[in-house]
Amino acid sequence: MMEKTLVILKPCTLQRGLTGEVISRFEKKGLKLCGMKMIWLTDEILNEHYAHLAEKPFFQRLKNAMAITPVIVCCWEGIDAVRVVRSMTGVTNGRNAAPGTIRGDYSMSGQENIIHASDSPENAAIELARFFREDEIFNYSWAQMPCVYANDEF
Repeated sequence: MMEKTLVILKPCTLQRGLTGEVISRFEKKGLKLCGMKMIWLTDEILNEHYAHLAEKPFFQRLKNAMAITPVIVCCWEGIDAVRVVRSMTGVTNGRNAAPGTIRGDYSMSGQENIIHASDSPENAAIELARFFREDEIFNYSWAQMPCVYANDEF
């Protein structure tokens, strides 16, 4: 099923000059970019986005790290996009992430781990609405579609 998912390129990605590399990996996989912008994450957005971690001892450190620079938020679309992106991302701690995954190739940290990716289609919808207005996510004819999927897949 065609899905949309959120990806956040974290400040460490921008600081290390890995933005193009990470975006390129999703493009090469065959995901369709439907929205992208650079934003500063406010304390309000960080509290909402990481509410599930509010009681953790590292919560403030995480919020501080996410506000060092702007981030790049992206909306990617594809069949099973949430699962595909999560698989490409790798486990949270880069030291434990498999080689070939984004975190496995570019991260040595549990916090400075390059990327956030939605963990379910339900959360993807919530997170996309948190970071994008409706008119900032684009549906357009994608010339690559027949080269990425068999005609009975889409």
